[in-house]
Amino acid sequence: MSSPPKQEGSPPKQSLAVWKFASCDGCQLSLLDCEDELLLLGQRLEISYFLEASSATVAGPYDVSLVEGSITTPHDAERIQEVRRSSRALITIGACATTGGIQALRNFADVEEFASIVYASPEYVSTLDTSTPISAHVAVVPCLGPVTHAGCGAICPAYDRGCYGCYGPMEAPNTPALNARMAELGCEEVDLVRVYRTFHAGADSFRQASEAHERR
Repeated sequence: MSSPPKQEGSPPKQSLAVWKFASCDGCQLSLLDCEDELLLLGQRLEISYFLEASSATVAGPYDVSLVEGSITTPHDAERIQEVRRSSRALITIGACATTGGIQALRNFADVEEFASIVYASPEYVSTLDTSTPISAHVAVVPCLGPVTHAGCGAICPAYDRGCYGCYGPMEAPNTPALNARMAELGCEEVDLVRVYRTFHAGADSFRQASEAHERR
Protein backbone atom coordinates (compact mmCIF):
# COMPACT_ATOMS: atom_id res chain seq x y z
CA MET A 1 0.00 0.00 0.00
CA SER A 2 1.58 3.25 -1.12
CA SER A 3 0.99 6.72 0.29
CA PRO A 4 0.85 10.09 -1.49
CA PRO A 5 4.23 11.87 -1.67
CA LYS A 6 5.18 13.95 1.31
CA GLN A 7 4.59 17.67 0.85
CA GLU A 8 7.47 20.08 1.43
CA GLY A 9 7.34 21.47 4.95
CA SER A 10 4.60 19.09 6.12
CA PRO A 11 4.90 17.59 9.64
CA PRO A 12 6.33 14.07 9.96
CA LYS A 13 3.78 11.29 9.60
CA GLN A 14 2.75 9.11 12.51
CA SER A 15 3.45 5.41 11.98
CA LEU A 16 0.62 2.86 12.08
CA ALA A 17 0.84 -0.92 12.47
CA VAL A 18 -2.00 -3.45 12.22
CA TRP A 19 -1.55 -6.84 13.88
CA LYS A 20 -3.43 -10.14 13.68
CA PHE A 21 -3.85 -12.74 16.39
CA ALA A 22 -6.48 -15.53 16.60
CA SER A 23 -9.32 -14.23 14.42
CA CYS A 24 -11.13 -14.54 11.10
CA ASP A 25 -9.42 -11.45 9.56
CA GLY A 26 -12.83 -9.76 9.29
CA CYS A 27 -11.81 -6.61 11.14
CA GLN A 28 -8.78 -6.08 8.93
CA LEU A 29 -10.89 -6.67 5.83
CA SER A 30 -13.36 -4.07 7.11
CA LEU A 31 -10.48 -1.60 7.34
CA LEU A 32 -9.46 -2.38 3.77
CA ASP A 33 -13.06 -1.81 2.64
CA CYS A 34 -12.66 1.83 3.71
CA GLU A 35 -10.76 2.54 0.50
CA ASP A 36 -11.39 6.28 0.20
CA GLU A 37 -10.78 6.85 3.89
CA LEU A 38 -7.51 4.94 3.73
CA LEU A 39 -6.29 7.18 0.93
CA LEU A 40 -6.96 10.23 3.09
CA LEU A 41 -5.40 8.51 6.08
CA GLY A 42 -2.26 7.89 4.04
CA GLN A 43 -1.70 11.64 3.90
CA ARG A 44 -1.30 11.78 7.67
CA LEU A 45 -0.09 8.30 8.64
CA GLU A 46 2.67 6.04 7.43
CA ILE A 47 1.15 2.55 7.27
CA SER A 48 4.29 0.76 8.39
CA TYR A 49 3.02 -2.76 9.07
CA PHE A 50 -0.22 -4.24 7.71
CA LEU A 51 0.34 -7.69 6.23
CA GLU A 52 -3.30 -8.01 5.15
CA ALA A 53 -2.68 -5.06 2.84
CA SER A 54 0.98 -5.35 1.85
CA SER A 55 4.05 -7.52 2.41
CA ALA A 56 6.19 -4.37 2.56
CA THR A 57 6.92 -3.49 6.18
CA VAL A 58 8.86 -0.93 8.16
CA ALA A 59 10.50 -1.80 11.47
CA GLY A 60 9.09 -0.22 14.63
CA PRO A 61 8.65 1.38 17.01
CA TYR A 62 5.17 2.51 15.96
CA ASP A 63 3.08 5.46 17.11
CA VAL A 64 -0.21 3.52 16.93
CA SER A 65 -0.95 -0.20 16.71
CA LEU A 66 -4.36 -1.69 15.89
CA VAL A 67 -4.74 -5.27 17.12
CA GLU A 68 -7.24 -7.83 15.86
CA GLY A 69 -7.76 -11.22 17.46
CA SER A 70 -7.50 -12.94 20.84
CA ILE A 71 -4.63 -14.64 22.64
CA THR A 72 -4.93 -18.43 22.26
CA THR A 73 -1.39 -19.85 22.11
CA PRO A 74 1.82 -19.48 24.14
CA HIS A 75 3.41 -17.84 21.09
CA ASP A 76 0.56 -15.30 20.96
CA ALA A 77 1.14 -14.47 24.63
CA GLU A 78 4.79 -13.70 23.91
CA ARG A 79 4.16 -11.83 20.67
CA ILE A 80 1.56 -9.44 22.12
CA GLN A 81 4.16 -8.34 24.67
CA GLU A 82 6.56 -7.54 21.82
CA VAL A 83 3.83 -5.62 19.98
CA ARG A 84 3.04 -3.59 23.11
CA ARG A 85 6.69 -2.72 23.70
CA SER A 86 7.04 -1.44 20.14
CA SER A 87 3.81 0.65 20.21
CA ARG A 88 3.27 4.05 21.78
CA ALA A 89 -0.51 3.48 21.76
CA LEU A 90 -2.36 0.19 21.30
CA ILE A 91 -6.02 -0.04 20.27
CA THR A 92 -8.01 -3.26 20.03
CA ILE A 93 -10.55 -3.71 17.21
CA GLY A 94 -13.35 -6.26 17.05
CA ALA A 95 -14.91 -8.78 19.42
CA CYS A 96 -11.96 -11.19 19.49
CA ALA A 97 -9.46 -8.58 20.64
CA THR A 98 -11.81 -6.91 23.12
CA THR A 99 -13.66 -9.89 24.67
CA GLY A 100 -11.98 -13.08 23.48
CA GLY A 101 -14.22 -13.80 20.48
CA ILE A 102 -16.26 -16.87 19.61
CA GLN A 103 -13.16 -18.93 20.37
CA ALA A 104 -13.64 -18.01 24.05
CA LEU A 105 -16.16 -20.87 24.15
CA ARG A 106 -13.11 -23.00 24.90
CA ASN A 107 -13.01 -21.28 28.31
CA PHE A 108 -16.03 -23.34 29.36
CA ALA A 109 -14.89 -26.72 28.05
CA ASP A 110 -12.07 -29.26 28.06
CA VAL A 111 -9.64 -28.06 25.38
CA GLU A 112 -7.76 -31.36 25.29
CA GLU A 113 -11.00 -33.18 24.56
CA PHE A 114 -11.81 -30.74 21.76
CA ALA A 115 -8.36 -31.18 20.26
CA SER A 116 -8.61 -34.98 20.34
CA ILE A 117 -11.88 -34.82 18.41
CA VAL A 118 -10.81 -32.24 15.81
CA TYR A 119 -7.18 -33.12 15.11
CA ALA A 120 -5.69 -36.42 13.98
CA SER A 121 -2.50 -35.71 15.93
CA PRO A 122 -3.46 -33.39 18.83
CA GLU A 123 -0.04 -33.84 20.43
CA TYR A 124 1.35 -31.45 17.82
CA VAL A 125 -1.11 -28.70 18.73
CA SER A 126 0.24 -26.03 21.08
CA THR A 127 -2.61 -24.01 22.54
CA LEU A 128 -3.80 -22.36 25.73
CA ASP A 129 -6.81 -23.54 27.74
CA THR A 130 -8.42 -20.13 27.30
CA SER A 131 -9.00 -17.46 24.66
CA THR A 132 -8.49 -14.08 26.25
CA PRO A 133 -8.77 -10.45 25.10
CA ILE A 134 -5.68 -8.35 24.49
CA SER A 135 -6.34 -6.32 27.66
CA ALA A 136 -5.75 -9.47 29.75
CA HIS A 137 -2.10 -9.35 28.68
CA VAL A 138 -1.08 -5.75 27.99
CA ALA A 139 -2.24 -2.18 28.56
CA VAL A 140 -4.81 -0.98 25.99
CA VAL A 141 -5.90 2.60 25.28
CA PRO A 142 -8.66 3.60 27.76
CA CYS A 143 -12.09 4.85 26.71
CA LEU A 144 -14.71 7.05 28.46
CA GLY A 145 -17.59 5.45 26.56
CA PRO A 146 -19.08 3.58 29.58
CA VAL A 147 -19.70 6.84 31.50
CA THR A 148 -20.56 9.14 28.57
CA HIS A 149 -23.99 10.37 27.52
CA ALA A 150 -25.21 8.62 24.35
CA GLY A 151 -26.28 10.39 21.16
CA CYS A 152 -23.16 10.95 19.09
CA GLY A 153 -23.41 7.62 17.27
CA ALA A 154 -20.02 6.53 18.65
CA ILE A 155 -18.20 8.41 15.89
CA CYS A 156 -14.73 8.21 17.43
CA PRO A 157 -14.75 4.43 18.12
CA ALA A 158 -16.04 3.93 14.57
CA TYR A 159 -12.75 5.43 13.37
CA ASP A 160 -10.64 3.41 15.83
CA ARG A 161 -10.22 6.25 18.32
CA GLY A 162 -11.04 6.19 21.99
CA CYS A 163 -14.10 7.96 23.41
CA TYR A 164 -13.17 11.24 25.09
CA GLY A 165 -16.59 12.01 26.50
CA CYS A 166 -17.44 15.00 24.29
CA TYR A 167 -21.20 14.42 24.86
CA GLY A 168 -20.69 14.83 28.59
CA PRO A 169 -21.31 12.42 31.46
CA MET A 170 -24.37 10.18 31.48
CA GLU A 171 -26.86 10.32 34.35
CA ALA A 172 -25.34 8.74 37.46
CA PRO A 173 -22.11 7.54 35.76
CA ASN A 174 -20.25 4.78 37.59
CA THR A 175 -16.83 6.42 37.39
CA PRO A 176 -15.33 4.34 40.26
CA ALA A 177 -15.97 1.12 38.32
CA LEU A 178 -14.44 2.60 35.15
CA ASN A 179 -11.46 3.89 37.13
CA ALA A 180 -10.84 0.44 38.56
CA ARG A 181 -10.98 -1.10 35.08
CA MET A 182 -8.61 1.51 33.66
CA ALA A 183 -6.20 0.82 36.51
CA GLU A 184 -6.31 -2.88 35.61
CA LEU A 185 -5.35 -1.89 32.07
CA GLY A 186 -2.28 -0.11 33.39
CA CYS A 187 -3.47 3.50 33.67
CA GLU A 188 -1.63 5.49 36.32
CA GLU A 189 -3.12 8.26 38.47
CA VAL A 190 -1.94 10.97 36.08
CA ASP A 191 -3.68 9.16 33.20
CA LEU A 192 -6.96 8.98 35.10
CA VAL A 193 -6.78 12.69 35.89
CA ARG A 194 -6.08 13.60 32.28
CA VAL A 195 -8.79 11.42 30.73
CA TYR A 196 -11.56 13.24 32.65
CA ARG A 197 -10.20 16.70 31.93
CA THR A 198 -11.13 17.24 28.32
CA PHE A 199 -14.37 18.68 26.95
CA HIS A 200 -16.40 18.39 30.16
CA ALA A 201 -13.75 18.78 32.84
CA GLY A 202 -16.11 20.98 34.87
CA ALA A 203 -19.03 18.54 34.95
CA ASP A 204 -19.50 17.42 38.56
CA SER A 205 -18.98 13.70 38.02
CA PHE A 206 -15.92 14.13 35.79
CA ARG A 207 -14.49 16.85 38.04
CA GLN A 208 -14.91 14.70 41.15
CA ALA A 209 -13.34 11.70 39.41
CA SER A 210 -10.29 13.68 38.31
CA GLU A 211 -9.85 15.40 41.68
CA ALA A 212 -10.06 12.08 43.52
CA HIS A 213 -7.04 10.80 41.60
CA GLU A 214 -5.18 14.10 41.69
CA ARG A 215 -5.14 13.95 45.51
CA ARG A 216 -3.58 10.46 45.64
